[in-house]
Formats: sequence, structure tokens, C-alpha cells
Amino acid sequence: MPNANTDNPSALSQVQHRAVSELLRVSPAADDLARRFQEAGFSLALVGGSVRDALLGRLGNDLDFTTDARPEDVLRIVRPWADAVWDVGIAFGTVGVQKDALVGDTVQRFQIEVTTYRSEAYDRTSRKPEVSYGDSIEEDLVRRDFTVNAMAVALPEKEFIDPHHGLDDLAARVLRTPGTPEESFSDDPLRMMRAARFAAQLDFEVAPEVVAAMKEMAGRIEIVSAERVRDELNKLLLSAHPRKGLTLLVETGLAQYVLPELPALRLERDEHHRHKDVYDHTLIVLEQAIALEEDGPDLTLRLAALLHDIGKPRTRRFEQDGRVSFHHHEVVGAKMTKKRMTALKYSNELVKDVSRLVELHLRFHGYGTGEWTDSAVRRYVRDAGPLLERLHKLTRSDCTTRNKRKATALSRAYDGLEARIAQLQEQEQLDSIRPDLDGNQIMGILGVRPGPVVGKAYQHLLELRLENGPMEHDEAVAALKEWWSAQN
Repeated sequence: MPNANTDNPSALSQVQHRAVSELLRVSPAADDLARRFQEAGFSLALVGGSVRDALLGRLGNDLDFTTDARPEDVLRIVRPWADAVWDVGIAFGTVGVQKDALVGDTVQRFQIEVTTYRSEAYDRTSRKPEVSYGDSIEEDLVRRDFTVNAMAVALPEKEFIDPHHGLDDLAARVLRTPGTPEESFSDDPLRMMRAARFAAQLDFEVAPEVVAAMKEMAGRIEIVSAERVRDELNKLLLSAHPRKGLTLLVETGLAQYVLPELPALRLERDEHHRHKDVYDHTLIVLEQAIALEEDGPDLTLRLAALLHDIGKPRTRRFEQDGRVSFHHHEVVGAKMTKKRMTALKYSNELVKDVSRLVELHLRFHGYGTGEWTDSAVRRYVRDAGPLLERLHKLTRSDCTTRNKRKATALSRAYDGLEARIAQLQEQEQLDSIRPDLDGNQIMGILGVRPGPVVGKAYQHLLELRLENGPMEHDEAVAALKEWWSAQN
């Protein structure tokens, strides 16, 4: 890689060795594709996040390439070679490719994107960026978001191209823009959120001049579509260090535009009304929820942890005895969660699940040291439904007290509740609580047609099931007839 920087030879040799190793692994697919572009008279280079990840020793099978070929030429080159091709991004100069290639003794599947040299820019009124094609890789790289993403490796000769010293910034673990941050964020304001996202994903620091530009230009994020903002927020939340990214969003003022409920949690404290810092508590709950994940990052759980207390500012009351209360903040918070997630264009199912978790996150605190009846435990399980395991994690994460005795007591109490749930589930199949008679049986016994009365009878039997547990068939029929008699 003859074009690399040489300010730090030892660090450079290390990362180059790592990058060469990573590139050799993917070279059967990458070199083959590059030769096809070369034969057609075009250039091809591995670029952006793929080069960054190769240098970090974490290159996967998703590869990004850039080329001087126009999209129609790219399609003509890749179609005879690829196992699958898709052109949904062709309006932005991107062609997607799937290719199975032999790597060593195994066949690996590569997901490839080939993008024509380009630049994107927003005008002052449009929510869609305008794309223009370029003719040189240098022009393409200067328009990229950060220097660590503005490196390329020309193929098949493996020439390292780093005009903006991204390798130095990668070694220093810092995010800078190739040009001025003001120009970069003006071209695409979403890059401000990407700064927070990369800080969270890579555990990098953001350069002071970049932070200053984010503060100055935060309002420009409003020009970006809700879907693009949501996708960046998701990537940030699902990263290894989401607290770092969220803190940056709040401190730069970006959160005020994309998730204003988060900075609103920084409630004032004074000598007369001391109470927990809800903002800091929320970030701790998020980290504790992440620590309880078992099968990788869980967006539903992380969103619920982030939003579980957003109803507190609206419900805060200073009581006469000096205490601070937040009565019904879980109900208010659930409504606020639904509104914010809907505005960010989340799916109806995810909005429903996260809102439900926010609504239920305080339910356990009525459990005490085990005072709930079996009926109350059944209702807890029924109300949580398929969200029960996530509710367990959220409830446990919500304990951030520094009082070890109190924390231990809460943990033991929840251990007890989970044990009771497991016992009842084993006895009664709580996961699928239903009345002991179904709708057809109800209609047959009462001699009625489908209609509201069947629903009322079904609900009555469900309440009995929750209150008393399973009933024998004859017992359920007798209870139904008794209810019916009382209705008439």
C-alpha cells in the first residue's frame, strides 16, 4: 500500500499488516470483481467503512466499493458475474450484488454495494439529497462524512489512498471531517447524527471543531426525513456504547430536535427538593438493560429503557413534605412514547411493544415482599404477554439505587415473583391464558348467535380464570349459566 501516511511507522505497519490480512481474506471476490471492471475500462476501489473496518481488523462480508463507472455500466459488468443483483438504490448511484465465493475451503456469501463516484447535498427546502456523479476518487472521498471513512484501496493492485489522513485519525480514535465540518453538515445534516452514532459504535472521540459545528447547526437536522433520523438512532442504540452517542446528541442540542423527551429528563435539583437525576438514571437503566441481554442487541428493550421515564417531567409535583412525586408517569410516558415513535416512523408493532413496556414498568412495585395473590401474578403475566421476558429485564434494570440493602431486597423480591410465575406457568400454562370455554361453546350453552353478548360472556370467564385459576368443564358451564341468569 504505497500511498499510506508515514508519520507513525510502527502503528502504520501494524494496521497495514492487519488490513492486508483482512483484504487477502476477501480478495477472491474483490479481486475477481475488480478485474472485470478493469477489463471494461473502469476503476474499482474498496472504500469507506469497509477500509476502516479492515484497518480495525473487523471487516465482515458486507463490502462497499466505489467506481468511475456509471450505474448502467456497473449493471452491465456485474450481472454476468453476480448470483443476484438489485438496483433499488440506483437513483443514488448504488447497485447491490450478492456473490458466493470460495474462501479457503469454505464458500462465503458476500453482500456488495458498488457506488459511482458521487456527492450528495441538500438544498434549504428539500428533504431529499441531490446526487451528482464525479470523475475522480479524490473528489468522491472529500465528500465523505469523516476522514476515517474517506480512505480507499484501489483494486486489484491494492494501492492505499488516504488524502485526508484518515489513518492518523483512526490511530488517534478521533472523528474529523475531510473538509470543514460546517461544509460537511451543510451538504448532509444527517452526518451530525452519524458523528454520534460512530462515537457510540467505535468508542471514538469527536473532534472539538466537529462538536462546535454540531452545536451551531443542530437545527439543520429538521430538513432530514424522519426515516433517516430513525435509522441512525437505531444504529446508535444498538451499538456497543450507546450512552456515549446519546450524551453527544444531548450536549450538542441535536436531541432537542430528534428526541426532545431525552434532554427534558435533566430536571433541576435544588436544596429543598432533592430527587434523583432522571436523565442520568435513564442512561444507567439503559446500560443495565444491555447487560441483561442474552441473544444480542434488543432494540425493543433498549428503546423501552431509554423512554421508560419520559413521563416524569410532565407529572412532577413538589409535595408539602418536601418529597417529589411523579404520579402516573408510566401512563403519561406510554402515550408520549407512542407519539414520539410514531413521529419517527417506527412500525406499529414496535410502537405498541415499547409503549406497553413503558406502561408496565412500574407494576412490580406493588408486589412488595410477595403480597400479590396468584390472581395478581396471573394478571401481570397476561398483561405482559409475549413481552414478559423483556419486562423482567426492564424492571430489574430500573433499580439504580446506591443503597445496597434496598437493591438486594428488590432483587430478591423480583426473584420471588419470577419463581411464582414459573410455578404457575408449569401448573396452568400462563403463557396462553384463556377462558375455560371458547366462543363456540359459549354460544352453544347459551343458545345465542355471534354478537356482543358472546364477548361479554368470554370476558367474564376470563376474569374468573385469572382470579381463580383453571376450572373443570362442568364448573365453567355452571359459572357461565349463573352469569347469564344474572344478566336476565
